[in-house]
Amino acid sequence: MKRRIGCGTFLLAALAAPILLLVVIVAVQPTPAPALQTVGQVAGIPQRMLTAYYNAVTRLPREVPSCRGMSWAILAGIARIESNHASGRTISDRGDITPRILGPVLDGSGAGGNYTAFPDTDGGRWDGTATAERAVGPFQFLPSTWAGSGRDANDDKLIDPHNADDAALGAAVYLCGNGRNLTDRTQLRSAIFQYNRSTAYVDDVLGWIDRYSQMATGALPIGQPATGDARTVIATALAQTGVPYSWGGGNANGPSRGICCSPSGKSGTNIIGFDCSGLTTYAYAQVGIRLPRTADRQAGIGTRIPASLGPGALQPGDLVFFAYDPNSDSTIHHVGIYLGDGKMINAPRPGTAVRTEPLWDHGFAGGARPL
Repeated sequence: MKRRIGCGTFLLAALAAPILLLVVIVAVQPTPAPALQTVGQVAGIPQRMLTAYYNAVTRLPREVPSCRGMSWAILAGIARIESNHASGRTISDRGDITPRILGPVLDGSGAGGNYTAFPDTDGGRWDGTATAERAVGPFQFLPSTWAGSGRDANDDKLIDPHNADDAALGAAVYLCGNGRNLTDRTQLRSAIFQYNRSTAYVDDVLGWIDRYSQMATGALPIGQPATGDARTVIATALAQTGVPYSWGGGNANGPSRGICCSPSGKSGTNIIGFDCSGLTTYAYAQVGIRLPRTADRQAGIGTRIPASLGPGALQPGDLVFFAYDPNSDSTIHHVGIYLGDGKMINAPRPGTAVRTEPLWDHGFAGGARPL
């Protein structure tokens, strides 16, 4: 029999995973070419790059009307592998990336692991060399490929692979081909393989697409207000910001000494604070709701919000859960309180403190509405 303590069960480790979330304001656009959309936070992706991915998806139908299933997560998966979302570069408001992202010169010397020489096709315009080709921009197009797939996505009359908007739309066009259905896993794999003819590459990209897609269901409104008891719950939790994490710590009366020990061997016996479910227990106690002590059991209180509905179904004050298997409540290992705008307040793990952060991307398991 498993001994239930702390956030989940004694045998389940509390994993602090990377964070992920896309927040979208959906607006009716008066012109055929929608303006850039406003997007929120995704860990490791500059907000301007996210805007480019989302903008590409909204503009794609007029470029490849027969394409189905393109999503910002697909574009993000490619860009994560190709340039880590233009990491370390400056991205201007208009999407220009500086300094330019340039791959090795593909002259057959073996640089970059490629022993095939690619003759120059752009006179060095995009890749800075007229002796051979180099992959360019955040999506690492060869100039020869860009010549056929490049698009002007920001209406500046330029088609520039070093511009985030143009590059993202060009990648979407290239992946769509003559009209793929990218909701079909086989066709999605084929599209990625066409982008880079490596099975390992396809698997890597698919892994990131799946990770990003996990929380891509639903559009999250920005500026969601908390009212009534939800406001009290949130205010109570926010007032604990900075209180140390303590394994097994916290109850309806506030922070307390924890117990020994977490699956990683961390003891809370000398720490007065909260673990994840201790924090939620205390916050909800202030409005007269007594929650079970562990995160997995808290999922059974009130109205359950399935993970399949995505974070767009959450309201401020809801409990939000994370699990080893998002389809099995018995594997829930973490809980936070949803704040709106794709953020939660939680006690993440030993060695941290109560804090506000975007929802995690790993193991999102929906939520519950006790109020």
